[in-house]
Amino acid sequence: MRPSEIIFSMVGILGLYAQQVSSPTPAPPKRIVIAASSVFDGKGHVLRDARIVVEGSKIVAIDPENNAKAGPVDYDLRGLTVLPGWIDAHVHITWSFGLDGKNAGQGGTTQEAAYSAASNAWLTLLAGFTTIQSVGSPADIPLRDAIAKGLLPGPRILTAVEPVMGRGEQTGTPDEIRAFVRKQKAAGADLIKIYASGGMSRGTMTMSQEQLNAACDEAKKQGLRTLVHAFRDAVRAATLAGCTEVEHGLGASDDDLRLMAEHGTYLDPQAGLLLATYLQYKDSYLAPPYYTEEGFAAMKGLIPAHQEFIQRAVRIPGLKIVYGTDAVAGAHGRNAEDFINRVREGGVDPMAAMVSANSLGAEALGMADQIGSIAPGLQADIIALEGDPLKDITAVRRVVFVLKGGVVYKNAAHGATPVYAGVLR
Repeated sequence: MRPSEIIFSMVGILGLYAQQVSSPTPAPPKRIVIAASSVFDGKGHVLRDARIVVEGSKIVAIDPENNAKAGPVDYDLRGLTVLPGWIDAHVHITWSFGLDGKNAGQGGTTQEAAYSAASNAWLTLLAGFTTIQSVGSPADIPLRDAIAKGLLPGPRILTAVEPVMGRGEQTGTPDEIRAFVRKQKAAGADLIKIYASGGMSRGTMTMSQEQLNAACDEAKKQGLRTLVHAFRDAVRAATLAGCTEVEHGLGASDDDLRLMAEHGTYLDPQAGLLLATYLQYKDSYLAPPYYTEEGFAAMKGLIPAHQEFIQRAVRIPGLKIVYGTDAVAGAHGRNAEDFINRVREGGVDPMAAMVSANSLGAEALGMADQIGSIAPGLQADIIALEGDPLKDITAVRRVVFVLKGGVVYKNAAHGATPVYAGVLR
């Protein structure tokens, strides 16, 4: 049985149970009042001594603490840092390690692979990430849909389903590429992922400018965004093609980055978590031709190269840098580690780092009117940290409260609810 079939089976069972216990009369939206002494609004501002009022899945008001109209407090988060749930723009949620301890990638077809994907989603949510882009695998679809229906716990998932694999002329003619993009739209894709270049340390463009133009243009016609795996020359090509977002970007010149800023193209670099994960789990990943001894030998040097790239990127006026980790097997639930690398080694301002995973991340997803900020009318995606990340960025590791869409999934702020931490998959 395939993972998608297993997840659909799980959904069917849970859905039947939900139907049996549901009331024929819809209940009024549940009202929740959160007291907070320090609130990051997701746009770079800090609110003090506020009460956040939630009804159903949305925030309806942000009142001063002394406003009695807000009602009694349900969750007292004073003394913590409260902020919108984070957005990770680049993960591979179905990647896990198999029973043999080896990387199963996104192609696992066992029951274990399906349950591991659900576990990955749960761990990611507990870490404070309430929305992710998984880029992508067909197995993302049933997981995305089950979470959206409330049948499984996890972050809101956007998926690319199958990516456009750059293989030179074998990628196809512009018309064939356009047909492939339409196929992904029909399959339920939320975005289109494109591989326009080789790996981070070597390799040239794997698609022509004409092919890239066709992919990004057709995606726009279908109402889809495009995320382009691009290094070196492919960064400029993706920008000129009108693509939405460049993933990675290592090897781009300052002129390339300025061009991105002029075009409003988003940049999603990584600062260390991905490569550190590969090195930590080398024995699990080592498998030529993609994971070689030569490649692992180069990884340690590539971590500072990525961080130096981010140092250059943050100095480009107007460049929109979002937060994405490229989380693979071994990294799910540890997504916040890249914040620490960005701030400490990449020179990113701590508040800018938070905004990159809040309102700016939501803007890049085309969802700024739904998520990414703590404001009336938006989804009630709210997390709380022990500590202040502006003073100590490691506070991002200490997520003690998670509310997504008005549902509390974690409340360890005052020991009120034991939380199962699970294991990294």
